[in-house]
Amino acid sequence: MSEQPGEASSSEHLVHSLRNPRKRKHASQKGSWASFLKSLAGFTGDLSSMTAPPFILSPTSLTEFPGTRISVKTSILHLLSMSLAYWCERPELFAKIADGKNEEERALAVLRWFISTLKGQYTSRNESMGSEKKPLNPVLGELFYGYWPATAERGGKTTLVVEQVSHHPPITAYRIANEEKGVVLTGHNAQKTSFSGGSIIVKQVGHAVLTVRLSSGDAEEYLITLPRLRIDGLWYGSPYIELTDTSYIQSSSGWLSQIDYKGKGYFSGKSHSFKATVTPPAHLYRQPHVIEGTWHSISRDIRTGAIFHDVTTPKEEVTVAPIGEQGEWESRRLWNVVAKGIRDGDFDTAAKDKSRIENEQRQRRRDELSAGTKWELKHFKHIESCPTYERLGKLFSVNPPTEDGYDYLNNGPHT
Repeated sequence: MSEQPGEASSSEHLVHSLRNPRKRKHASQKGSWASFLKSLAGFTGDLSSMTAPPFILSPTSLTEFPGTRISVKTSILHLLSMSLAYWCERPELFAKIADGKNEEERALAVLRWFISTLKGQYTSRNESMGSEKKPLNPVLGELFYGYWPATAERGGKTTLVVEQVSHHPPITAYRIANEEKGVVLTGHNAQKTSFSGGSIIVKQVGHAVLTVRLSSGDAEEYLITLPRLRIDGLWYGSPYIELTDTSYIQSSSGWLSQIDYKGKGYFSGKSHSFKATVTPPAHLYRQPHVIEGTWHSISRDIRTGAIFHDVTTPKEEVTVAPIGEQGEWESRRLWNVVAKGIRDGDFDTAAKDKSRIENEQRQRRRDELSAGTKWELKHFKHIESCPTYERLGKLFSVNPPTEDGYDYLNNGPHT
């Protein structure tokens, strides 16, 4: 790496770093990052086996990413996996879906809630830690429980149950519910990753189904597909996420939201731009709704100019039991020592305890293999083909036409 004007020479940097442990650590991090990028550039196929330097890791387990996406050897594909808690960090929007007076209002409410989740899912680590940080790679059977308390505005308590249902490949299943309002979200996600043109390209695998219980006693369902992601900024050591391509929200009522994601240079010329077109079913002769803006801030209805969504206001964090009251498989207790090491900059301690957890997991898998047994999931059951995905997917020619899923067993701690 060439020296920049005004910078000290390489030999002076070396002397200072040897005298200063913090600078020694920073120099070591630079070397690890450079080596990592070299191995990344020469890698072909899925990146799930790649090794990431520990200083780019987040102190948060991936299982928290449906509700809020470490030893040195850990999968880089989790750099951007969604935090499941972030699906509901604005629980009032989740609850308001049920308040829609008709199919059209509910379809728009689902879109508004979904767009409001994207900032937390894909930029929260960038804002809080200076750049995207890779979440801790969850172990098979890891659990995360949380809730948002009841309020007058949103009715009953909103609950979250997350379980790591597979380790190779890593798959997370989740359920978010406001039972009083009759709104339930169930889904799972995984990723397939590749490296192209200096960026990591991520195809998100999985889907979510949102169900709304209507006053008539009927249920309205929404199939939600996931956007693709691109991680840029790798060569500068400051990764950030951009959403790409198209995702869909298909209602059983026939309303379809098509969400096109574009980065800088498209539409508004801003990062995190999107355009959503909400189309009525064929038998309704109405103009579609068109929403444009940036998913990490504000969007507007193109026809009226009214603000459609606004996530510049404060969000609400999920409530989680104290670590001392958590079970051994719950994320914050399981990763407590590792997380503290990362936050304190003590990467040796973090790496050692992560290795301990990983080695224990490997031994469990060996013991299961020897005994001819298989790990039993706690809250979810795998199904080979999700009937809701197939049924609603036919309405907009989803690809792939079928996909597996995970049924919730209705046995979470909130029941």
